[in-house]
Amino acid sequence: MITAIIPKLPFINKQQTIDFYGKHLDFVLSNDYEDYLLMLQGELELHFFSYPKLIPGKSDFMIYLRLDRDIEKLYERLASGNMPHLYKLETKPWGQKEFSIVDPNGTLLTFGMGS
Repeated sequence: MITAIIPKLPFINKQQTIDFYGKHLDFVLSNDYEDYLLMLQGELELHFFSYPKLIPGKSDFMIYLRLDRDIEKLYERLASGNMPHLYKLETKPWGQKEFSIVDPNGTLLTFGMGS
């Protein structure tokens, strides 16, 4: 039986990736296997694999992160930190409040919360 789904995302520069996810999204490095990273935030897990030839502007990688509260606070925190590639918080026609950011590797992270 499936017990978890864990995104595997690319990284170009290991330290930039660790810094981005640590500073902006409160993930901590759990394991560093040179070309493979594990980062945690409580029980949430993200895995990263080395992809040095990835061109961020041409990346098709993306994930959706559902929040159960405080989407406005997260958005304001990221906006006050001069987050590049921050797309505005808005309520979508399907009723979700959503916004997106792009990590240093070109991965689109969309955050959503039911209204």
